[in-house]
Amino acid sequence: MNPIRSALARALLSPKPRPPRARHYATSATGGATQPESVAAEMVRYALGGARPGSSPDEAMRILEQGASNLQGGGEGCGEAVGMLMLAMSTLLYRSGRRQEAMEKLKATNQVAPAAFRVAAWEATMGLCMEAGQVINTSVSPDDLVDLSIKDDNIKWSDQGHLKCRVNTIKGLIALLNGETESAQLFFDGCKDLCAGVGNKQTENAVLSYCEYLHCVGDFPLATQMYERVLEALTMEDMSGNFLAACNMVPEEVSLGATCSYGQLLSHSGKFSEAEDYLTRALKKAEDQFGANHPKVGIVLTCVARMYKLKAKAEGSSSIMVQEVSKYLIPVLLALLSISRNYNGLVPLIFSFNDETIHGLYRKALEVLRAPAINSEGVSKQMDWRDIISLARGEYAELLLIQSNRKAEGERMKEWAEHAWRNSRLTLAQALEFSGPSKPTVVDTRIGRVM
Repeated sequence: MNPIRSALARALLSPKPRPPRARHYATSATGGATQPESVAAEMVRYALGGARPGSSPDEAMRILEQGASNLQGGGEGCGEAVGMLMLAMSTLLYRSGRRQEAMEKLKATNQVAPAAFRVAAWEATMGLCMEAGQVINTSVSPDDLVDLSIKDDNIKWSDQGHLKCRVNTIKGLIALLNGETESAQLFFDGCKDLCAGVGNKQTENAVLSYCEYLHCVGDFPLATQMYERVLEALTMEDMSGNFLAACNMVPEEVSLGATCSYGQLLSHSGKFSEAEDYLTRALKKAEDQFGANHPKVGIVLTCVARMYKLKAKAEGSSSIMVQEVSKYLIPVLLALLSISRNYNGLVPLIFSFNDETIHGLYRKALEVLRAPAINSEGVSKQMDWRDIISLARGEYAELLLIQSNRKAEGERMKEWAEHAWRNSRLTLAQALEFSGPSKPTVVDTRIGRVM
């Protein structure tokens, strides 16, 4: 059967179609999902469920495009259905490495989709702009269509508050990237009460941004509470039922980001065993979602290497001896570092993390991030994942500089990293030096940036 007709048939034959979770928009007279929404939801699950690493997205994109074309300009629920399909198309394009096309699709969503979908499209657009390293002014505001959507009479007052929260936390994230901590505080302070209700109205993405703000300003106790709450909420959520997010702001990305950021907070707090646990989970999530050679795996690997380096520094050692390393992390690290060793995860193991082992983590991270060669001109051009590559190279350079036989290599690498660094909040020296909670370095996996 034709895949499009098959998806339609499954939705129409379902006796109790599952409505989109925590919907922000007008519902049908019966309060449930309309038939077009149920059909669109089934098509989105089919399309994105099949868009896994190594699979071709062409068939999935045809399904979504045909569905949107059939539903355009229809009756009740068709606007929401088209919004779901348009956001899903942008996510599919993003996962295929076609960021610019994804942004164009998000822009098109603003022209045809109602209310909350326009907010979600703007949120994702800003997420992609941040990932691309674009400089965004803190006065950035959603266009008129999104402003209207927040004031839409068809949206409940409480839902308007949550939509505004989503907009303001993105603005706060932008302010943090720009080094404007006071401006960020103003945006996040207005959302504190709504963030406290994490798990409602699909606000986990907004709450994660608030967590990272607390983390960046050194409020570790509250950041810990909020990270734990957002992670708990994400475990309760049916991620396939969230249709009000796109691209690097979808629940899977939020789950990865929260897990990795919490692991970083634990390492900043000196809780290295727990940090290893959460960073291991983040590494597994990244590999499962994107494949072993995706740049987001490189981002998490950079965080893992930083954690072990920080542990060595805390212990005043030039090498790390870890007792009973996580049975999940050891096979991953051995595979990544191409080390051949028999390991039985059921028995204790002393695993030595010497300088060369940590070097291997940074080398693998840079390889997966597709970092340009030191002697290339890539640093002067547009470069994806600039923050992370510069940070990883800076960290790696510090390890090389303490070895007399590799000092010259370390100096070249350090010079490259300093030249490439563009972060507005931290100098590279500050990012590399963790001396306390006042200005910690936080890596956001959603946007691949250093906060």
